[in-house]
Amino acid sequence: MIGSVPPTDAVSRTAAITAFLLMCALLAGCGGAGTTTFDPSPSPTPTSTPVATPTPVSTPTPVPTPIPSPTPTPPDHVFVVILENHGFSQVSNSPAMPFLNSLAARNALAANYFANTHPSIGNYFMLTAGVIESNDDNFQGTISADNIVRALSGAGKTWKGYFQSLPSPGYIGGDVLPYVKHHNPFAYFTDVIGSSAEMANIVPVSQFFADINSGSLPNFALIVPDLQNDAHDCPAGKTTCTDDEKLAAADGWLQNNLGPLMANSAFGNSLLIITWDEGISTDTANGGGQIFTVLVGARVKSGFQASTLYQHQDLLRTILQLLNVSDFPNNAAGAKFMGEFFQ
Repeated sequence: MIGSVPPTDAVSRTAAITAFLLMCALLAGCGGAGTTTFDPSPSPTPTSTPVATPTPVSTPTPVPTPIPSPTPTPPDHVFVVILENHGFSQVSNSPAMPFLNSLAARNALAANYFANTHPSIGNYFMLTAGVIESNDDNFQGTISADNIVRALSGAGKTWKGYFQSLPSPGYIGGDVLPYVKHHNPFAYFTDVIGSSAEMANIVPVSQFFADINSGSLPNFALIVPDLQNDAHDCPAGKTTCTDDEKLAAADGWLQNNLGPLMANSAFGNSLLIITWDEGISTDTANGGGQIFTVLVGARVKSGFQASTLYQHQDLLRTILQLLNVSDFPNNAAGAKFMGEFFQ
């Protein structure tokens, strides 16, 4: 037939068309109709953005609130006896003072107690006014600062000062040996010398036994032997003596005067404190040297020794706090309460 394509050529054309279409299909599967560009370099490893580590916030350690020492049941009476001018080592275990040392062994000892100054008078003032008003044993002035008399009277508490060899009740004059004024701090306080009622609370030691027997002991009593019985001077009848003889006279006085008190039912729930005004003059540690201080009473820990540092202002604070008095004169306001001695 004229114009027809030979069969062989038609097959070849068909095969060519088929191959072309197959190649296009393959190209379409690799990216459709778009053109794909091959990048021979490896894909970069993704970099993670570092997360900042938070700075730890420290929780402050809570500071515990100091717990005050509990005040034991108020004593019926507080008695303070002051002896003179001997250091701790002279008194502790001294064979000349068996009575005082026996009290310390059975009751409680402040084994780290120091006086505040030298000579005597400043220590008597610290113990009753919380301040060293003078270091002159010949001081003739008056003291208007807050003191134990004002604190006790303001709280409705009673007090007395029992002084051996005091010339007469209410006496506030000068020395009449063996009584000396600078061992009687009440004789300087305006609260006392300006009031006949308060002056009447300064009495001889003989009144002490009368008050025991009549049941009229005060809430607070300061008891002071005279120079012949407080280990300051030789005992009566001697112009010269050994130190052991001075100590023995003081120990005998304590036994004769305090023994009956402690054996009396009036002592009951009371507290007795025996201390010294100052240590030996060459010992100036903490102002007045180390001294021997004993606490005796039903609520005092038996056989107890305290290593805490205490001084006369701490004893003043303790006396008032025990008696539920809230006025702490001068340095007593910041002083330590000796609560560890009580059970």
